[in-house]
Amino acid sequence: MASDSGDGHATLKRCLGVLRDARNDSEQFAALLLVTKAVRAGEVDARTRRQIFDAIGFTFPTRLLISGQPPPGCPTHTFRALGLTLLACFCTDPELAGHSQVLNKIPTFNEILLSPCPPDSTSMVDDVYQCLSAVLATARGPRELVAKGTVSALCQAYLSSGHGSDRALTLLLGLLAVAEARCWQRDAPQLLAVLSKLSGDFLKAEDMTKFELCEVLPHFIPLSAPLTQDSQGSECLHRVYRGLADILGSKLSQSQRDPALKLAAGLVQACGAEWIPAGTAGSKFLALLVNLACVEVRLTLEEPDPVELEGKKEVVTACYVLMELGIQECLREENPLLDEVQKMQLMRIMEEAFGAVIFYLRQVKQEELQDPFIFASVRVLGAWMAEETSSLKQEICELLPFLVHYARKLFKEGSPAVSLPQAELGSTEGPALPQDALRFLLPGFCHLTAEDRPRAILVSQGAPALLCEYFLHQWQVLSSEPAASAPLTSTEMSLQTLCGIFLNLVVTAPDLVRRDKTFSSLMDVLLKSLPLLLPQERHLILAANVATLGLMLARILAGSAALQGTQSAKEFFGAALQFLSQAHTAQADPGSDSLALAVSPAYRSAWDDIQELWFLGMQALAGCIPLFPWLPPAVLRARWLEGLSELLSRVSPASLDFELITAFQGVLVELARASKPCRDVILAHHGTEWANLYGMAALEQCLAEQ
Repeated sequence: MASDSGDGHATLKRCLGVLRDARNDSEQFAALLLVTKAVRAGEVDARTRRQIFDAIGFTFPTRLLISGQPPPGCPTHTFRALGLTLLACFCTDPELAGHSQVLNKIPTFNEILLSPCPPDSTSMVDDVYQCLSAVLATARGPRELVAKGTVSALCQAYLSSGHGSDRALTLLLGLLAVAEARCWQRDAPQLLAVLSKLSGDFLKAEDMTKFELCEVLPHFIPLSAPLTQDSQGSECLHRVYRGLADILGSKLSQSQRDPALKLAAGLVQACGAEWIPAGTAGSKFLALLVNLACVEVRLTLEEPDPVELEGKKEVVTACYVLMELGIQECLREENPLLDEVQKMQLMRIMEEAFGAVIFYLRQVKQEELQDPFIFASVRVLGAWMAEETSSLKQEICELLPFLVHYARKLFKEGSPAVSLPQAELGSTEGPALPQDALRFLLPGFCHLTAEDRPRAILVSQGAPALLCEYFLHQWQVLSSEPAASAPLTSTEMSLQTLCGIFLNLVVTAPDLVRRDKTFSSLMDVLLKSLPLLLPQERHLILAANVATLGLMLARILAGSAALQGTQSAKEFFGAALQFLSQAHTAQADPGSDSLALAVSPAYRSAWDDIQELWFLGMQALAGCIPLFPWLPPAVLRARWLEGLSELLSRVSPASLDFELITAFQGVLVELARASKPCRDVILAHHGTEWANLYGMAALEQCLAEQ
């Protein structure tokens, strides 16, 4: 054998010499036939391959691909087949596979895939797949393949079921794994056709093919292009739902159940619960799905065996996605899929599963903190803590030190810990940072800071300082986001939730606020941020949070140097006054000839979210007026008193409820007491008359005093 191999190499070397020195095409062709014969026989090592390339470069294969008439007695595609064999040989070198001379052949590769394949040209198709596979593995390859139409060609090759169609599917899976959004953007109809075939096969299959398709289908469920918005996509989803219902309703081994749970999780990530039909069958399926996920989590985490757990992390992560869906569906009031009995049963089952998650997290060692599975476990627990506040309270309190430590470690050090095999549930995502465990814990922390024991634990673990740093970081992220109107990003939601946490601390722990320097740093950030937020209507809810939190903090930190009439303090209070004063307007009252007080059009859509903040803000502003001598002159300069006097003079008193009258009176009384110029302005604008009209007894009394 060794001598045969040596003879082969000697022949190859002679052929390369002939190729270099050939005087005409027929000599070159004869030498090429021998070279390609050796290449096909697999006799070419990396060194010899490089010698072939050095001898002929890309010029020769390119000529062969476009040459017309083959030598007498040869098949019509002879030259093309030779050119492809050489290119396939070169492409086994990653450096050559990414060369522009290979990338510009992609349209030719596509054309060959789409052409009829006679029995004597299957090797050409094999060579094309080898070239495309090599190109896909290069840095520029996926982008070039998508741009040059390979996705469509592969879809058609797969659907034709011709030679190598299984390789077309494998290549499609590879492309979707690295460039899903671009693939669907450019070739959605072709990809839908493939999904249609796969989902049909999945529904009809009665053998192991069904379980194999469970592994393939998730790659064709795009996160970037919701299938539910398209009738063909919806039909595909319904077939997958029916196929999954068949599987999950049967007695399964673990190896059969795991791929089905992962497929269901992929569908939830892409479509939420929209792929599950309403009605009895759908609600039973959803309850079964969440139930199975909870059982899997408990079996894996209640007595974790390190070796077994390692192999189960991917499926348990998929189960977490299904549990998050369970939480959402148990809380859904509008068109719920589940009835009340099912909701109660599922909440009880999920409570047991989350008990297992907490048990697992309490065993985690310091050296394991970089594991993406820890992140997935913390994240799903955050979803539970955000919604279910009474359950597992004791266990969660005991875990809080770990959660704060973990979130701090990831935030401060940065971590690759979220390269998870799962994406966000129902995500429309803005930029979540790789180390952003805090983002998922904030809603739970917001609930917990309203209660004495968990609040004390969070404070003892240094959570306020961490949250203040995180607020500053998220503010910087928000400031760098483009100004175009867009869905609410995770950054903005995080900032709103942080304001809620800090408001809880301001209200329930004012002594902490006074002594902890964290809150002075936070005050500085709020002073600077509100004037930048307020002109942007899309940030109104966040502005309401920042204004109210800032006013309430200022009341406690009145002695702080930053609040002693500094430029930033004046700008903040000016912006806060603007937010408070522009919330109401006069509008025609349909039931009478008079005008009624109403929420301003710009505030109307957000009013449910900011109404409580507005009242709190008015109360806090009233509390700030006696503390800052420079504030009443600032109110005068803003001409807020004139605007409010005019508004109250124009509208019907019946259009103001008691709470609103109390809010206005609180601020007016403090201004009249603290500043004679303010009192004079109120009197000059018929203040005594409308104070009497609105039943503002405290203001009437204050104005009557000399």
